[in-house]
Amino acid sequence: MKIVLQISVEGNRGSIGRFAENLGTFIINNNWESHIAFGRYPRKSESRLYRIGSGIETFLHVIETRITGSTGLGSRLATKRLIKYIKQLKPDIIHLHHLHGYYINYVILFCYLKESNIPVVWTFHDCWSFTGNCPYFEIAKCDKWKTLCDNCPQIHKYPRSIYFDSSTKNYLLKRRVFNDLESIVIVSVSKWLEGKIYQSFLKQHKIFTIYNGVDLTIFSKEIHGSRQFFDDLNIATKFVILGVANIWEERKGLDDFIHFAKFLNEDEIILLVGLQAHQMKLLPRNIIAIERTENLDDLAFVYNKADVFLNLSSEETFGLTTVEALASGTPIIVYNSSANPEIVNDSTGFIIEIGDFNGLRRGIDIIKQNTKQFYFDNCKKRARECYDQNICYTNYFNLYKSLIP
Repeated sequence: MKIVLQISVEGNRGSIGRFAENLGTFIINNNWESHIAFGRYPRKSESRLYRIGSGIETFLHVIETRITGSTGLGSRLATKRLIKYIKQLKPDIIHLHHLHGYYINYVILFCYLKESNIPVVWTFHDCWSFTGNCPYFEIAKCDKWKTLCDNCPQIHKYPRSIYFDSSTKNYLLKRRVFNDLESIVIVSVSKWLEGKIYQSFLKQHKIFTIYNGVDLTIFSKEIHGSRQFFDDLNIATKFVILGVANIWEERKGLDDFIHFAKFLNEDEIILLVGLQAHQMKLLPRNIIAIERTENLDDLAFVYNKADVFLNLSSEETFGLTTVEALASGTPIIVYNSSANPEIVNDSTGFIIEIGDFNGLRRGIDIIKQNTKQFYFDNCKKRARECYDQNICYTNYFNLYKSLIP
């Protein structure tokens, strides 16, 4: 029986943790063995789990990053214990996800991967792997990563440093370490991100795009009845404009939702999912928020009840929430930035320029006039044809098989 080991910052939590979990289940259903090594936040899993490090080690890794500006270089002992675990497990494939998040030392890991000769697949969910510091650079309008990072304009953003700009050192170290593993296969989650990788110091590697998929049995099913939490919002008679994010950081466009609230009609309401308590205090009366949920049935219910979904993020390497809305039959409007436009076509919604609130208003008016039902079948069809998780996981499984001698 073949063994696949995935390495992910979260265990069956958040978009990437759930992705690794679902891929692991697919692997098991194809009579292979699935293991997931994770940094934190474990939940029940079908795969066999191994935790990398402890809460104290993560805390010390954060402190080291804050002081030195070096990212992914803490957790030395935790990574050495992981390598000992890998040697005992003897996996046939190692599948990497995020290597940032204060839980692993990528230099120690890659030195072992080179000597082990185990085939390695590395899925890029953001841009951290080829920059000197940041996971995203669109807002900063920075392209130093194409040549050499220095004087980082985002040094005080995640993974932030309090004192030192180590972006040049980080960039040169990543370029050397990641290119030293010649056999690695890089998987991008969008064509946009693939294009960026080909402009980076990793361009000589094998690079493929495999879109993330969603569970259509959850998000495309017909939902009837009600949920108490939704009923309590008292918005049943409103035209619901939905936004969803795991973390509503700057790039996700919360400020744009707040600004656009000024353009709403009386029969319209914005519903945002995933906000924290302090963010909710900033909202005007025509924006209602609920906290982040890991309950996918509740999330599917919200997508199903919405009339339109907005993704006002200026930095997206894929846009999983947009696909989840699409699978629910909900038309979408996205900013013309990063990977956003790849998901939308003429029959499923609209693409507008960043900050074009008049264009956003026109798009909503058209969808409102046509009604959600006008787009419903086309949205589901596009999700079924392009973003079914079974297609995604089959592509990964076939990739695994092609790499095993």
